Amino acid sequence: MTDINANLLLEVALDLANSLNNSDRFERLLSTIRKAIKCDAVALLGLNRDVLTPLAVQGLARRTLGRRFIVGEHPRLAQICASENPVRFPSDCDLPDPFDGLLLDREGDLPVHSCMGLPLYSDSHLVGLLTLDSMAADAYGRISDRTLELIAALSAATLKTALELKALSLSAEHAEQLVKELTQEAFLRDGGELIGESQVMNALRSDIELVAGSDYNVLILGETGVGKELVARTVHRLSTRREKPLVYLNCASLTETLAEAELFGHAKGAFTGADRERPGKFLLANGGTIFLDEVGELPLAVQSKLLRVLQSGEIQPVGKDTVQHVDVRIVAATNRELLKEIESGGFRADLYHRLSVYPLEVPPLSRRENDVLLLADYFLEKSRRKLGFRQLKLSADASGKLKRYGWPGNVRELEHIISRAALKARKGSSPSEIVSLTAVHIEIPDDMAAQPEFERPMAPLLEVVSLRSATEDYQRELIKHILMRCDGNWSGAAKLLSTDRGNLVRLSKRLGIYIKKEVVG
Repeated sequence: MTDINANLLLEVALDLANSLNNSDRFERLLSTIRKAIKCDAVALLGLNRDVLTPLAVQGLARRTLGRRFIVGEHPRLAQICASENPVRFPSDCDLPDPFDGLLLDREGDLPVHSCMGLPLYSDSHLVGLLTLDSMAADAYGRISDRTLELIAALSAATLKTALELKALSLSAEHAEQLVKELTQEAFLRDGGELIGESQVMNALRSDIELVAGSDYNVLILGETGVGKELVARTVHRLSTRREKPLVYLNCASLTETLAEAELFGHAKGAFTGADRERPGKFLLANGGTIFLDEVGELPLAVQSKLLRVLQSGEIQPVGKDTVQHVDVRIVAATNRELLKEIESGGFRADLYHRLSVYPLEVPPLSRRENDVLLLADYFLEKSRRKLGFRQLKLSADASGKLKRYGWPGNVRELEHIISRAALKARKGSSPSEIVSLTAVHIEIPDDMAAQPEFERPMAPLLEVVSLRSATEDYQRELIKHILMRCDGNWSGAAKLLSTDRGNLVRLSKRLGIYIKKEVVG
């Protein structure tokens, strides 16, 4: 049996003490483990409920950090989680390995021959896993249980320390509560977290953490599809109002009466169709946060009433004479340039300044360096679960194609492209195979893939009266074209336009589009 060297333990202790941040701390831990145990790949994963999130990897593709593993869907991970001791899998084990096909610098889909997992416990609670993979058969048979126990204890302590330091950096007075918050919510599934390691995303996270603990109103700016709603949820989750409601309202294409009723509520009979009294979104969000998506679309008359809420905290339901006081934090988002809207008279300057106490700009995907591959792996794992693949990964040519593309539709477009590619790859593939998505599966026009969006020549500018009128003209023509293409089917048109059916119908009404036997505008 092989035992760990005492000098190695001293080395890792000094390394961890000198670490500047969690990422550095995790990397040093894995480097030390690889000195003690020869392996081709090692991964540290944090556990939140039934989801394992990679926190650091070595020997695996870097974009593996974008994946999220549901324990019940991965037999090896489930077996490690269910154990209190290190788990050595036999070389001929037929259970699928979650990292098959993801080893770094390996040609072809070579499954791992040896696999071992260490459950990481802190105060009798499982907080994560450490997995080690080797291309050699029976690579871990001679390692002593004592060595593995020491490594597991060291890894668990490192993970616990990282969580505690993160909590202390957020709020010293709430450290204990926030550690619990982190272990339960820091590794959320299905789009619940901001994924990315680029400089602009790290800066955005820093800004979110800074403003979240205050009670300032927040204005989130960014192009369509960049993830503004996710930023709003993150602000609320890190705020002191996190135990209270987060209420969502899409302001796009709401008429003045409907917008006022949605925001402030209405009495029975206040307008046609108001067959009962209904509370508004502000009352539902009392004590918590209201997220006003596409706030730039609000009618001017409603903007003035929203300003009153910001100034006095009072709302007046439609059809009622009485006012009610609410305590609500406003997080708003828009893809419009509100300063230009103010110049053209489409948005109130005083409301803009009230909302933008602390603006957050979400960067487009084209500015996020290699985040596109991290996000692609995140969406690959989602598609793998939905479609029942053993493993899905990107080939080198597919990765290159994704990196060259300009991403005018941002993260939302990437998700749709990966989903379609996975669906195409399912044809002719067995669920038990490791399936690689190639450039053929990635539906990006070659001319667009070869030239980033910001480098493409702009179409000749038309002479327009204003930015708003030009935008509405374009929306009108596009919607009419898509509706005719879909034979007047609203659901089909909404799917092609990547929007909600209800929002599309409301926008069309505002633009004067309706359906009889033909599309009329």
